[in-house]
Parts: sequence; structure tokens; C-alpha cells
Amino acid sequence: MADIRSVVTAVAVVAALACGGWAVYAAKHTGAGGGGFAQQGQAGGGGGGERRNANGGATNGAASGGNGGSAQRAQGGQGGGQGGQGRSGGGGQGGQGGPVGVLTAEVRMAIIDTGLEAIGTAVSNEAVSVTAKTSNIVTAIHFQDGQMVKARDVLVELDHAQVTAELASAQADYTNSVSLFNRSKELAAMQSLSKAQFEQLETNMKSNEAKVAAIQARYNDTFIRAPFSGRVGLRRVSLGALINPGTVITTLDDLSVVKVDFAVPDVFMAELGRAQAVAAKTAAYPGRKFIGKVVSVDSRIDPSSRSITVRALLPNQDGALKPGMFLTVSMDRDQRKALVIPEEALVPEQARQFVYVILPGDKVAKREVRIGRRQPGEVEVVEGLVNNDRVVVEGTLKLREGASVIERRQGQPPAGAEGGDKAAAKAATKAQAKAATP
Repeated sequence: MADIRSVVTAVAVVAALACGGWAVYAAKHTGAGGGGFAQQGQAGGGGGGERRNANGGATNGAASGGNGGSAQRAQGGQGGGQGGQGRSGGGGQGGQGGPVGVLTAEVRMAIIDTGLEAIGTAVSNEAVSVTAKTSNIVTAIHFQDGQMVKARDVLVELDHAQVTAELASAQADYTNSVSLFNRSKELAAMQSLSKAQFEQLETNMKSNEAKVAAIQARYNDTFIRAPFSGRVGLRRVSLGALINPGTVITTLDDLSVVKVDFAVPDVFMAELGRAQAVAAKTAAYPGRKFIGKVVSVDSRIDPSSRSITVRALLPNQDGALKPGMFLTVSMDRDQRKALVIPEEALVPEQARQFVYVILPGDKVAKREVRIGRRQPGEVEVVEGLVNNDRVVVEGTLKLREGASVIERRQGQPPAGAEGGDKAAAKAATKAQAKAATP
């Protein structure tokens, strides 16, 4: 047992001496290396690999200083602090990043169409639901579904046998009263009839005349006529049906012309006028335009939408347009030249619009603009840009004020892989050289 304990003790002593010697060696060499790496980090702040070495040297120096003694710990701590400074410098240099690749377009002059487009609904020039005024039975129908009729044409007859008899009786009474009145004139001239009797006969005659007119009106109501020329709709009653006041017999529409009501923003009120030409399109007839003119403008503006209703008339001799059809109405106005940019260049922020403008030196500046009318793919710039300015179209989300960019203009093919690598390498080299310049 004694021999075994002696052997273990000897081995432990040898191991302790070896560890102590290694610690002294590491403290001397590694601490100095940490300072060297720290100095290298302060001088260049360069690549990521150098910064990692500086950090590693500082750590090893600090650790070795802990094992080697107070003086060595101080030396290792100094090397670690300097290495940390070198790493911080390198991080600041790398945080700037490289140039951002963007697609740009030139601000240019273009023709702006100042026409208006609005959504409207077709309405008949005249439209009515044909109904009866009294309760009665249908005895005859004189129209077919969809038939063209003229004003005053009889559409439906109602039972008028009783009214006819009453009219005949009233006419007979009126004829008799007229005869009595005429004879009374001769008697009154000879003063054989008092004035009161003469006036009574005259009143009786006028009363009978009024009765005839009233019964004649009731008789006329048994014939339901078209109030104007147009096309009737579907028949909704049958022979022998009892109809009441308000029962719809059919509809009647004047489709020779069609009204279109559409809303226009109030800012264009000064440009609206009677007889202004309009063109309407509908999905039911692709490629066809219905040309008409403005006939009236409403006297009031809708306070909720700040728009005013405009009414136009469209000729419709062939009856292609039907009431209730959805129409897109456009009004041609003057054309003018204006500065335009692609819509993609706009960077909206709340109610304001911004663009990134390319400056000399491949830098960008964020600039506020005021826009005007829009047309497909483009927007008018009223204020903030001049002709031939270049604005960023793609890549705006990665940009900040003063950022460096690699510009590719619209219409130019993208650089190949080799060309892109060369451009990136050239830009990185330029950035490193600028950072290393004291």
C-alpha cells in the first residue's frame, strides 16, 4: 500500500509542476499576443477574421494572467482591453454596410389626359307602371309583352256595361234639360215666365251637363291607355282578373334615349357644362361606345361625398341599353403636358408623398413631392421635382437619407453574375479604402 501511495504522490507533484510551467509560459506569450492583436484592431478595424483574433487574444491574455500572477494579470487585462477596442472599431466600420442596388427612372414630360371617369346607371327617359284607378274586372287586353305602343293606345279594357247605362241615362236627362231651357228663353222674352223659374231651368241643365261629364270620365277610366310612346314590359294580369287601384298591369318605358346619372367631384364643377360630350361603355357590349351629351347638372352638392350629380342623355334607337344597366361614363377635357414618374416611386407617409432622388456621388436624398392626376402606371408631379431628375423605383424600402446606391436605370438589362460580382467587389474595395484613410 505504501508503494502505491508514493507513486500517486509523485505523479501528482509532476503534474502540478507541469501545469505551473505551462501557465507561466502562456502568460508571457499569450498576453503579449493579445496586445499585438489589440494594436492591430486599433490600427485597421478591418476584417471580421482579424476582429475575432483580437477578441480571442484578449480573452486568452486575461485567462493566462489569472493563472500567472498579479503582474501578468495586469498585462493580460491591458491586452484584453485593447483587443476590445479593436473589435469595437471593426464593428462600427462594418455597420455602415455596402451600397444598395436600386432601379431608377427619369422624371419626364408626358401628355396628361384630363378626362373624367365616373360610374352611372341607365334610366329610361320616361318610365311608368301602368295601373288602374278603380276596382274592376279586365275584359280585354290589347298588347303583347315587349310591344312598342304609341301615346293614347288602349292597353287594357275594364268592364264598362254599368257605366255605359248610367251615361246613357245622364245624357237623356241633359238633352231634356237643354230642350226645356231653350223653350223657357222664348217665354221669358214674352214675360210669360218668371226670372226665378228661368234660372231654375238653367241650373238644372248645367247640373245634368256635369253629371254627363262625371259619368263620361268614369267610362273613360275603363279604358287604360299608354300615357306616352314606348315599349311595354311583361303583362301581369289576365282576362277576368279583378284589379284594384295600384295593381300593376305592366310597365312602359321610353327607350328612344336613355338618361345616365353619375357623380363628379365638386372640384371639377367649373369645367361642367350643358352639351358637353360624354362616352359610355358597358360590359354587355365590349368595344362599343355610346356617345351622348350632358343635359343638366344638379343644383346641390352631396355633403357626405362632396360630389355633384350630372345627367347625360344617350341616343338608344336600337334599344340596346336597358334601364338599370351599369355604365362607365367618361368626359373628354383638354390634354396638357406635365411631369410624370412611375407610381412605384412614391413612398407615402400618412397624407404626404416622398421619393428618393439620385444625387451626384451615387447618394440618395428623400424629397417630398406634391402629386396631381393619375393615369395607368404613372402619376403627375406638381411640385418637388424637375425634368430629368432620377428617382428610385425599386429598392425604396432599404434606403435612408444619404445612403449609397448602385444604380440601374429602367430599360437597361440587369448586370450578369460576373459583372455584378465585379461591381460589388469594386464598391467594397472603395469603401474599405475610404474607411482606412485617416
